[in-house]
Amino acid sequence: MADNKGNIFKRIGKKISDVFAELKRVTWPTGEKLAKTAAVVLLVIVFFAVYLTLISGGGRWILDKVGFYDIVETTATESVAETTPAT
Repeated sequence: MADNKGNIFKRIGKKISDVFAELKRVTWPTGEKLAKTAAVVLLVIVFFAVYLTLISGGGRWILDKVGFYDIVETTATESVAETTPAT
C-alpha cells in the first residue's frame, strides 16, 4: 500500500547534499566573462526596445495618414416599418 522509502528527513537531507555536490561540479564564469555577457544582453535589450518603438511609431504614423483613427459618425435612417416584413 504505502511505499516505505525510509525516513523523510533522511531523503530530504540526501537531496540537499546531492544539490551541493552538483553545484561543486558547475563551471562558474569569471567576473570578466560575466560582465561581458551581461553587457551583450543589455545591449540586445536596448536595441530591440528602440527597434520595436520605431516600428510602433511608424505603424501609428501610417495609420494616422490613412485615417484609421478618424471618428466616423453614423446615423440610423431606416424606420421600423421598412425593416418589418409584410404579412
